[in-house]
Amino acid sequence: MSKPDELLVNVAALVESGQSNQMSLTVVTGGAVITGRLAPEAVWRERVSEVLTDSARLSEFSAIFTATTPAEGPPTHLHFHVARILQGTVGIPETGGMYRISIKDVSAWTVGDFSYSDG
Repeated sequence: MSKPDELLVNVAALVESGQSNQMSLTVVTGGAVITGRLAPEAVWRERVSEVLTDSARLSEFSAIFTATTPAEGPPTHLHFHVARILQGTVGIPETGGMYRISIKDVSAWTVGDFSYSDG
């Protein structure tokens, strides 16, 4: 989208306000379909930092995710947690991942997460 979808920005803003982390969303971006729950950016950053801190090879990157101040204005990104990239009948990663997606790059979206089957 050359101009971010105002309704999607409003959904992201409500999640950012801390009202809920239960919003499930499925988006199409760059040819990928990503489905999962949205989280406020601060919560997402904290979780990514924790994962990196626990890594023997990547711990030096953890501070990058905690050393930022909240952005002014409307949200520009969606922060997915417990999310999957849908590929055929499989969700990758199997356990759910952490994705940051620019709202302006979302070409289609729907409320709710899509299920997938492994067989």
